[in-house]
Amino acid sequence: METYIPDPVFRRLRGYAFDPSLSLQLDTVIFNEITFKVRWEGKTYPDGKDRFKRGPISDYLEIIDYDPASKCFYEPVDLNDERLLATDGLEPSESNPLFHQQMVYAVAMTTIQNFERALGRKVLWAGKKTYKPDGEIDDEDFVERLRIYPHALRQPNAYYSPQKVSLLFGYFPASADAPELQMPGGMVFTCLSHDIIAHETTHALLDGMHRRFIEANHPDTLAFHEAFSDIVALFQHFTFPEVLRHQIAKTRGDLASQNILGELAQQFGKAIGNYGALREAIGKVNPETKQWELLKPNPEDYLTVFEPHARGSILVATIFDAFLSIYKNRISDLLRIATNGTGILPDGEILPDLVNRLADEAAKSAQHILGICIRALDYCPPVDITFGDYLRAIITADIDVVPDDTRNYRVAIIEAFRRRGIYPRDVRNLSVESLSWKEITEPNQKGLFQSIADKDFADSAEDAELKDTARIGRTLGEFMKLMDYEKDRREIYEKPRRAREFVRKLIKATIFNDSNQRNAFEKLTGIKCLPNRGKQIRGLEIDSEGFYEFEIHSLRGARRNGQDGKQVNQVIFSITQKREVSIKDKETDEETGEKFIFRGGTTLIFNLEDLTLRYAINNKPIDDRERLERHRAYHSQLANQSLYATYFAKSDAKDFKGKFREPFAILHGIGN
Repeated sequence: METYIPDPVFRRLRGYAFDPSLSLQLDTVIFNEITFKVRWEGKTYPDGKDRFKRGPISDYLEIIDYDPASKCFYEPVDLNDERLLATDGLEPSESNPLFHQQMVYAVAMTTIQNFERALGRKVLWAGKKTYKPDGEIDDEDFVERLRIYPHALRQPNAYYSPQKVSLLFGYFPASADAPELQMPGGMVFTCLSHDIIAHETTHALLDGMHRRFIEANHPDTLAFHEAFSDIVALFQHFTFPEVLRHQIAKTRGDLASQNILGELAQQFGKAIGNYGALREAIGKVNPETKQWELLKPNPEDYLTVFEPHARGSILVATIFDAFLSIYKNRISDLLRIATNGTGILPDGEILPDLVNRLADEAAKSAQHILGICIRALDYCPPVDITFGDYLRAIITADIDVVPDDTRNYRVAIIEAFRRRGIYPRDVRNLSVESLSWKEITEPNQKGLFQSIADKDFADSAEDAELKDTARIGRTLGEFMKLMDYEKDRREIYEKPRRAREFVRKLIKATIFNDSNQRNAFEKLTGIKCLPNRGKQIRGLEIDSEGFYEFEIHSLRGARRNGQDGKQVNQVIFSITQKREVSIKDKETDEETGEKFIFRGGTTLIFNLEDLTLRYAINNKPIDDRERLERHRAYHSQLANQSLYATYFAKSDAKDFKGKFREPFAILHGIGN
């Protein structure tokens, strides 16, 4: 009888914790080369078809190593080779393209795993983008794998391409400005930097969740994309035990002092002639004294800094400050025990046992912060994200999973935002109660969608596709329960896509045609149903039935383990509307011929157990005049600037293929 041998849980792959430059320094080489523990993706499906191929090509990723500059394909690595399985993959190497492929795969999969752990579901990439005649983007085509090109560019750049649904990494000769840090002319590969790989992968994951977040409507939108990607890259450092213990020992437990955990893309920053990392989260080197200094929060920065990376760094520093406060709170008792109550460590190295305990607390604090930062994405409005919205999302997400905040994590986060002058527009104070999205308590609102949940899907289906959707389940709850058992990511993408249109028709049938429910729906969501007494909201389209057009923007479920083993089971979907409005001349305030899309929307979060509505995250109504004027002012200011004209504006009235050319390409270019 054949003995059954289960698949391994992890695939162990060697790589850099930061980048190759730290492996050439005596004090950092001991921890820079680590082993990533990547979820095991087996060789074959039950039907015998190849599942994990050379490249590597997996369920989530496809590494294509083509170098356009030299017009050559590099041999793809086979991570299922017995020799590589036995040696934890290839040895880290700057000169071996096979290792470059291994490195991008290991870091990208680590990032994916962190997202899936926090979100409670499988991640999906944004659909392949095509352009409709009216200039709108259609991204309904399923993209199974994110493509990664380790040697796509011979230039100092790396970026996520929404158009190609790909990551493109560059390589370039190092600058001669800092020969003591980097060999002049030596080749620098961005695909070997953990921070750059994690950053670009996060861009792709965020675009897959919130495709409207890439639209530049005010200073926070592009800055949020950059900041969130840096936050993920930054806190993944704390999942590497060797690095954490070394830095804890070096700083004697003080992570607010200079350490590499708070820096990003060291080699890249040095290679282009910058002293230190490309971006620092908590401090930077004073150009005059050449000494590292802790950055002090300045509330004026949020009002005056608008370049996306610089503005994004404000949010990164805010989150890192919250982490430092939480970490200090968690280790205060350990320091008192170790110092006989003084809390002040004596000179010299601290004991290894204390290093290990401090490292454990730092890792727990960082993992908690990373988890709620990712989980908060489900609690954001579907359009027009601001830093203040994100603060409210963080607080609500944490309350849902950890109702009893005994360590005051939420207070630490709020304080960090307050110190930098980041306030939501629609709250009266910064208490936890004010910042969390309000739970639905009114019976007519809480059960507003119960008619959808109770409706007989099969009998109400109007066509074959809806009848097929009906078989998914007679309620959204049954639909999401079925999704729990679905393993095929294509089906996980397609079933919600079909269900979105079905739910849209049900809303029109059960709510729009009932005046009482329609009024409650408009008040709850900010979505407009019918023109008011014959007056139409300018630029908002009306369908053939006389209703305002709207879309079910997304539909997803989440199962998360909360405090004391509590499981939080939710159905989340968002509803959006759009208007085409004119840009106004900033001098004359007259409308110009240029137009932009103004969107409104709400995120609805349901309790999966009884399908009652729990949250309606609605602070983006389509008829919000003040918000519209802020958008107009922003577009008027950008209309003649190269960033807007080159990367975000329509290229031609008859051809919209250039509408979103490559927004991240210029954002990640040198000098930006």
